[in-house]
Amino acid sequence: MDNQYCKVGAVTPITSGNQAIYVLEVMYNNFVEKAANVSQADMHLGEFFKRKAQSIKKTLESLG
Repeated sequence: MDNQYCKVGAVTPITSGNQAIYVLEVMYNNFVEKAANVSQADMHLGEFFKRKAQSIKKTLESLG
């Protein structure tokens, strides 16, 4: 049996691979939904989720 080595803490960027656009779309929709649900109770948290969604949208536009 061969030893397998991996870097601890190594990550694969989310924008690489075949399913990157699908994953980003799901994340975008989740943040938009969270922003809509939370905005009534906590404005700051709602704004945070909106900014995250906008960031993901920009990434999607650059990929598409």
